Amino acid sequence: MTPPLLAIGRDPLALDGIAAAVAASTGTDASTSSGQAPDGRDGAVVTFLGLVRNHNLGRSVRYLEYEAYEPMALKAFERIASEIGARWPSARLALHHRIGKLLVGEASIAIATRSPHRGDAYAACRYAIERVKQIAPIWKHEFFDGGEVWIEGATANPDDQQARAEAERIACA
Repeated sequence: MTPPLLAIGRDPLALDGIAAAVAASTGTDASTSSGQAPDGRDGAVVTFLGLVRNHNLGRSVRYLEYEAYEPMALKAFERIASEIGARWPSARLALHHRIGKLLVGEASIAIATRSPHRGDAYAACRYAIERVKQIAPIWKHEFFDGGEVWIEGATANPDDQQARAEAERIACA
């Protein structure tokens, strides 16, 4: 069974499944494990897997805990997909974010974009991660040797055109 295009949850992330989901979004059967669509219209699949690092700001990180307001996070993901569709019409997006306790080396976010052209797929993928950081109500609690701290989460108003333009500038750099 193909996973949904947009999801948030506690299960470990499977990049192959997310790539298959974005392939299936073409309306064709994504029957191969590599996420290849049999119609051959796409020339690029770009994936991003965000991992928990063992360090941050000079501290030795032990683990992270992610919290989210899930209904709003999914709405933010839908908005990001819509923005990508408007800016890069041929690109499609699959985006999954994990919540709960994540150990060093585990994946916190997985993104796959697919397009006939690699430039659009790369830009859409980079735009997606920038916008998640800007507008998705997901918060990171970092536990490190000697303490813990909440890392600032989404701070931009989703309608803030300047924030959106900044995400696009970074994506297209």
